[in-house]
Amino acid sequence: MSATRMPPPQPAQRVGAAPKKSEQKIPDDGPDFRSQLHAWLESHRASLVDSLRRLGKQPIGSFFTCLVMAVALSLPMGLALLLDNVERLGGSWQRAAQISLFLQIDAGEAEGQALREQIAGMADVAEAEWISREQALAEFQQQSGLGEALKELPENPLPGVVLVTPREVDKTTLEALRLRLAELPKVQQAQLDLLWVERLTAILKLGERFVFGLTLLLVMALLLVIGNTIRLHIENRRTEIEVIKLVGGTDSYVRRPFLYMGALYGFGAGLLAWLVLAFGLDWLNAAVVRLAGLYGSDFALGGVPAADGLSLLLGALLLGYIGAWLAVARHLSELAPR
Repeated sequence: MSATRMPPPQPAQRVGAAPKKSEQKIPDDGPDFRSQLHAWLESHRASLVDSLRRLGKQPIGSFFTCLVMAVALSLPMGLALLLDNVERLGGSWQRAAQISLFLQIDAGEAEGQALREQIAGMADVAEAEWISREQALAEFQQQSGLGEALKELPENPLPGVVLVTPREVDKTTLEALRLRLAELPKVQQAQLDLLWVERLTAILKLGERFVFGLTLLLVMALLLVIGNTIRLHIENRRTEIEVIKLVGGTDSYVRRPFLYMGALYGFGAGLLAWLVLAFGLDWLNAAVVRLAGLYGSDFALGGVPAADGLSLLLGALLLGYIGAWLAVARHLSELAPR
């Protein structure tokens, strides 16, 4: 009699237990956009706080670094503001290039006013002013100091004058306008001091070019200053940076605190430069007002316009950021862990 083959033992199942379900894997899509944005903002906030804390640990050194940058920033801006004030003192370019139309002696008041209105309506004329014979004689008596002698003259020898202010200051355009005005009726002579216009233009262009060249030189100096300052900070944190890169820190993560530090240096320098300019112009204005008063003028230096001050602040911040970026990019390859 053959033995009955028994089936292999099955694993026991608890009575009333639910049948096992097959395990389902949940797809891992990684962190969502909100989490990534929060982490990015938190990293920038931490870098900014760390930069502020490190600058706060060296208040004297940070202040003098900002002060050196502020002096370099205030020089070209101050010269540019002084040029604007000098141009305003001498009058506009158009007034410096006025064309004087001397009328014939027999030209009366009505004819002079009519001629002035005709000239003022021209497209390339900004303004026209009529000076009568009586007014011209009175001004000449006052300015020449020959008032008593001129009273002995039998009649007024001065003609009426129309002062023409052009819209555009250009040698060729001014000469063409002068020739056209000289052909008008009752005009005896049209006079224009082109040499004075050329001299004024050359002086102002020279000043603008000097300021532009000085600005370029000082910008390069500022980049060197901020680059050297950031390089010293990098050297002081070399070991820390090597450890960060050893554990997988990216170049952008290493670079970020130094970029904030450079921007903070620039922002502080911009504020100091604004204050230096405002104080310097106010201090200089007292002497200018006193000198102008001796000549019977109410001229005074203008302060730093808000738009120019904000531009200075933004430019200083960008210079600090660019200088820091160049310094870190230069030394980033040397920061690999040894």
